[in-house]
Amino acid sequence: MTLREQVQADTTTAMRSGDAFTRDVLRMATNALYNAEKAQRRALTEDEALAVLAREVKTRRESVAAYRAARREDLAAKEEAEIAVLQRYLPAPLTEAELQAMVDEAIAATGAASARDLGRVMGWLSPRTRGRADGRHVSELVAQALARADLAAHDEATGGSVDPGVKA
Repeated sequence: MTLREQVQADTTTAMRSGDAFTRDVLRMATNALYNAEKAQRRALTEDEALAVLAREVKTRRESVAAYRAARREDLAAKEEAEIAVLQRYLPAPLTEAELQAMVDEAIAATGAASARDLGRVMGWLSPRTRGRADGRHVSELVAQALARADLAAHDEATGGSVDPGVKA
């Protein structure tokens, strides 16, 4: 059963059980999938459908932050409940340790040595983390790891001193 078929089946189940909230969230998800298909003029692949649902979750997370900043806890709670419904269809999020291991693997696989290689590392890593980790967080981890590698290479080249004219 495809992701779209699963969402449709769960919408029907929610309708029959009288769960209006879940029904409405799944209808919004179905509409987002439909709009993406119309924009591309073809049926979505499973990965594309996952990306659409991940984008819906991301939008709601941004709304939660905005509502909390405006001290609208009632609306933030509603958005969080919608996130919980949508996350049933997304793969399990990566843990921090799994994410760090993937960042290390990506740096090794791409041969990245400095912060200038961030785009190459993210190009390798993005398809593997899509829908399972926040892209901004992944980018921060990659930037930190590359900065550490750059600093280690600098220390090795200068003998560990900060000032290139001073030997340790």
